[in-house]
Amino acid sequence: MTQYDNLKQSILLVEDDEELASLIKEYLEAAEMRVDIQPEGATAVERIVSSQPDLVILDLMLPGKDGISICREARLQYQRPILILTASAESVDHIIGLEVGADDFMQKPVEPRILLAHVRALLRRSAPPAQTTPASAPSFQTSESAAEKASTHTLAFGKVTINTHTRQVRLTDQILDLTTPEYDILVLLARQQGQIFSRDDIFKALRGIEYDGQNRLVDITICQVRAKLSVDGNSHRHIRTIRSKGYVCVSDVG
Repeated sequence: MTQYDNLKQSILLVEDDEELASLIKEYLEAAEMRVDIQPEGATAVERIVSSQPDLVILDLMLPGKDGISICREARLQYQRPILILTASAESVDHIIGLEVGADDFMQKPVEPRILLAHVRALLRRSAPPAQTTPASAPSFQTSESAAEKASTHTLAFGKVTINTHTRQVRLTDQILDLTTPEYDILVLLARQQGQIFSRDDIFKALRGIEYDGQNRLVDITICQVRAKLSVDGNSHRHIRTIRSKGYVCVSDVG
């Protein structure tokens, strides 16, 4: 390893298929990423937590421990993106994966070019915001009130309030526990209430890539958001499906 390798974005590929792992490693390294392969599920959590890679690509079916269990346990000490690879088209696998903290899904067989697009999009989303204020710039107080500051970070519809600064979502007085994809989609819709977002719009906004016509991540995530908003029996109706067009957030459910 050279001194420049430390500057590359690090990927931990948890995959027991040697041929597929080698193909993915070669393709991502050609895109200037550093890729390490972890073939065993039994020690994957320890490897993820100890190495803290910029992104984890995680197969669902692994020897020693399955990908869902690995994702659930790793999430306790690892907050960067996790992309799950699965040979299954079953929605339940995707739902469970999202619930335990996965950020994205891809179904096998994987096309390396599309995988690279997903990886780059996840890395962009997880990158820290650019520092726009010089470190030497003097600090000063403005006349903006605390209420005005708070309002710039607040989105609301019905009984739902979103603080985009703390990433906290409240339904009446209850704080909702949303995964990253659930929160991101909810904020996207809530920021422009009344605007219809197609699946392609949502993919481009949240992933930086075009919708491939097959990935059900958007539909599943919307379903999960609605389920969590339904605890009061009504708020889930603010997220509506517009047939053949997409999804929209509306403030009035009457």
